[in-house]
Amino acid sequence: MSNKRLTRRGFLTASATTVAGGVAVSCAAPNKAGTSAEPAEIQLASMVHDFDGEHQAGVSTPGQALLNMVAFTVRPGVDRAGIIRLMKVWTDDARRLCSGQTPLGDLEPELTVAPSNMTITCGFGARLFEIIGEEVPEWVTPIKPYKRDKLDDRWGAADLVLQICCDDPVALSHATRQMVRGGIDYVSTRWMQQGFLHAYGATEKGQTPRNLFGQIDGTVNPRTEMQLNRQVWIDQGPEWAHGGTVMVVRRIKMNLDEWEILDRESREIVMGRRLDNGAPLTGKEEFDAADFAATDDFGLPVIDKQSHMARAVAPVEHPEQALRRRSYNYDHPVEPGSEQTANAGLVFVCFQQNPKLQFEPIQERLDESDRLNQWIEHIGSAVFFIPPGTTAGQYWGAGLLEK
Repeated sequence: MSNKRLTRRGFLTASATTVAGGVAVSCAAPNKAGTSAEPAEIQLASMVHDFDGEHQAGVSTPGQALLNMVAFTVRPGVDRAGIIRLMKVWTDDARRLCSGQTPLGDLEPELTVAPSNMTITCGFGARLFEIIGEEVPEWVTPIKPYKRDKLDDRWGAADLVLQICCDDPVALSHATRQMVRGGIDYVSTRWMQQGFLHAYGATEKGQTPRNLFGQIDGTVNPRTEMQLNRQVWIDQGPEWAHGGTVMVVRRIKMNLDEWEILDRESREIVMGRRLDNGAPLTGKEEFDAADFAATDDFGLPVIDKQSHMARAVAPVEHPEQALRRRSYNYDHPVEPGSEQTANAGLVFVCFQQNPKLQFEPIQERLDESDRLNQWIEHIGSAVFFIPPGTTAGQYWGAGLLEK
């Protein structure tokens, strides 16, 4: 077996013999992500992210190739004690799955030995606070409505959510099934949103993903510990929330049929960025600062003032509104009878201290005037509090549930 480093794309498209053999994978102990001298096939399959820590994994973690976002409704009669039991079961199962161990009661241990960078992140919806008899924090209430929204309740608010991300589709499917099955006595599944990114990511850090419009998506993102502490992790308010964050999930439908009519120059004007490397139209590289005052030979702004970039300038003009984007593409079969040739879009996921002060002002500007609005529709919206991380043996949300 070659020791040459293999990218995620290489691993995921490897021959059936390499993937299905499983001998090399099954004998390898999990490794910390990005550190291994083992052959590449083993390295990717056995990579793990620490489950326990100050914060839950899956927020600042580089995006994996695949997403299953599963939302739940608490069953009638389940009270605070029931939620505690559920959290103990779920946390223990997730801790094992993310470390390549088999959860208790799981009869398919062969499917858990290759965690492949798995993270499982748990969130609480507004109604869960009501169920446990607590006041609903203002920052976990639904996002205010916007005039362009076409929200479908199928993708709306829920009581609980699990964000399950992984680089292997079999491991992801099995983990999702295990988590859903583990909570069956307490919750029913409300919806599941599935998504994907490129088959590279954490193993090749620094590459910003692209969405299905071909645009680099997520350039302006907090990355340093200082930025995350200032913009993402909650450090005020009740003690049980410290170290947590708030996740907003918006389902955005993309009209690829009409978008693909545009030439490349028109697409760049709409976005305010170059297609090839994501650089602002006034710069050369992706992370160059944009010059919104720059004009062309005709005195017109180089970056259109109504472009998506110009309207979403929170980190530039409003640094207090910055948030952590961690979105995934979706591409599903066309609805029967539809004249569209695509049913695709974005599972937009972002994390922040308070959506009322961060997400909503940005979305208000975009809703008011954004050239991209001609080709997108917001069809789903939900908000969840992501409790802080855990220590060994502790369960998600213990600080809140045991207060």
